[in-house]
Amino acid sequence: MQQPNLENRTALVTGGAGSLGRAIALGLRDQGCRVVTLDQDAASLMTSEPGIGTMACDLLDPSATERCIGEAWERYGPISILVNAVGYIHSAPLINIAARADRRHSIEAWRRVIDLNLTAVFTATVAVVDRMASTRTRGVVVNFSSVAAAGNAGQGAYSAAKAGVNAMTKAWAKELGLLGIRFVAIAPGFIDTPSTRAALPEPVLKEWISRTPLRRLGSVEDVIAAVVFAIKNEHLTGKVIEIDGGLSL
Repeated sequence: MQQPNLENRTALVTGGAGSLGRAIALGLRDQGCRVVTLDQDAASLMTSEPGIGTMACDLLDPSATERCIGEAWERYGPISILVNAVGYIHSAPLINIAARADRRHSIEAWRRVIDLNLTAVFTATVAVVDRMASTRTRGVVVNFSSVAAAGNAGQGAYSAAKAGVNAMTKAWAKELGLLGIRFVAIAPGFIDTPSTRAALPEPVLKEWISRTPLRRLGSVEDVIAAVVFAIKNEHLTGKVIEIDGGLSL
């Protein structure tokens, strides 16, 4: 059976100003999609890239999210692909035993990590999926998780948020499968992006590479291939696809 063609389908990519979001948007455009990217960082969106629309949007503001997605739906047509590439990598132990002050993980950092990795996924998804359901638009939501969802030392907040993404993906797949709406999570390991290198010191990154069976960082091309696979495989839902070079084995 031939895989579905992505020509002229409308894809919405959240976190479109980030390194992964930008790459995914370009990859879907090259597959023939009409692509619109959302990000709070308006200055970093790809405003001059052919075939990609951009909208500044604060996904932590439900009213603003509703307006943005409503406008995108009207301007670009029914959205049948949502890629939640929004996210924020953060590392901090629960208690820093070496510190004399500020030993505890701050509640402000906790809230920011949960909001940007979990709440933003919720607000974008509910706004898009309600429209899918109301218009009987079959579609797919690709959420971004992480191998950290299993629990990485020093990344309690980030691990909790990504475990939540996995749980939401499975719950929503069960709820909306009858309407032809699928949910898949992509769980990258360590991908060679500026955000990864900014979040992890080089010695730590080398240690993780040494623990990875393939002995290398993943590439953005590896991630794009997984996103396209998740979109095209219409019998795939409720699963977490680990793109980690075997790290989670």
